[in-house]
Amino acid sequence: MSAADATCWTLVGAAATGDTGARDRFARLYQPVARACFAARWQHSPLRAHADDAVQDTFVECFKPAGALSAAVAAQPVSFRAFFFGVVRNVARRYEERQRPVAPLPSDCADDETGLAEAFDRAWALALLREAARVQAETAATAGPRAERRVELLRLRFQDGLPIREIAARWNEDAAHLHREYATARDEFRAALTAVMVFHLPTATGTELDAACRDLLALMR
Repeated sequence: MSAADATCWTLVGAAATGDTGARDRFARLYQPVARACFAARWQHSPLRAHADDAVQDTFVECFKPAGALSAAVAAQPVSFRAFFFGVVRNVARRYEERQRPVAPLPSDCADDETGLAEAFDRAWALALLREAARVQAETAATAGPRAERRVELLRLRFQDGLPIREIAARWNEDAAHLHREYATARDEFRAALTAVMVFHLPTATGTELDAACRDLLALMR
């Protein structure tokens, strides 16, 4: 499976057959989603101590013979995101049912899936944004020092929260020039994010991809 023709479904298919590289990539992409989801879901519950075990169980469910990935390949659901949420939700329910007789759980854990869905949506968005940042950094590494500098510019602006004028002063750069580089960096990130969305939504139109990117960014505000 080459990077050029890979989609989430080709990755799922390869991982379902036991391809080690595909399973490693699948885990790299989606473990942070499951981990953040369980951590947010159970932050005020005794189950928070079992979040890592729940993550491991999620991937056991995915990779076991005739498991979730094999079922997904056979069923070809429209949305991989919805499929993976279903796996995480089922694992969460199992843990919650085991815990319920021992200690009360937060009210949203009993019958209401809103808390789990919201945690999942935010974790999913963050994972895709991180993947887009990784894609942008890999592209910049082949494009040269100026492109790599733009990646660092975005990191300082968004992760560290520094204004452009302060970054310009730190780098001894002209602020107007840095604003132009910042605009280019944002365009490059948007291109990387679109590539990530194509991976997850391989049949989407350009308009649908634009909408998906906007929705994703809106979740992180």
